Amino acid sequence: MILKTGDKAPNFTLPSSDKSEVSLSNYDDKNVILLFFPLAFTGTCTTELCSMRDDIATYNNMNAEVLAISVDSPFSLAKFKEELSLNFPLLSDFNKEVSRSYGSLYQDFVLGLKGVSKRSAFVIDKNGIIRYAEVLENATELPNFVAVRETLNNLS
Repeated sequence: MILKTGDKAPNFTLPSSDKSEVSLSNYDDKNVILLFFPLAFTGTCTTELCSMRDDIATYNNMNAEVLAISVDSPFSLAKFKEELSLNFPLLSDFNKEVSRSYGSLYQDFVLGLKGVSKRSAFVIDKNGIIRYAEVLENATELPNFVAVRETLNNLS
């Protein structure tokens, strides 16, 4: 399934790195930047999430919360979050259902790995509507964060 701008964002509930459950519906009064990333502890994922960490004040000032999802276990994500001092929730889509529902799942990845989240960025408004959607086929590319910020600016 391919989600596009104007679609209702599929709700989900996933375990976070602190082992609490996080649902998209918990953020009904906020804009959400929903990031899917392939795997913790890999180069491009580290670069991407550290840039979000370093710009978190910009996104908070736009009434936006960042949620990042991968198929890693909550335990791996906890270590990744701790090592990088990330200041937003990392959610485990270990069963791959949310990545699949957002059209963000590689069937085949590197080293013969199957079912890894595609690097993707979605901006979801306070009403649960997707206002920006970018799903990258090339895992070494980063989402267009300028476009993400422009989308958020247009929502305020």
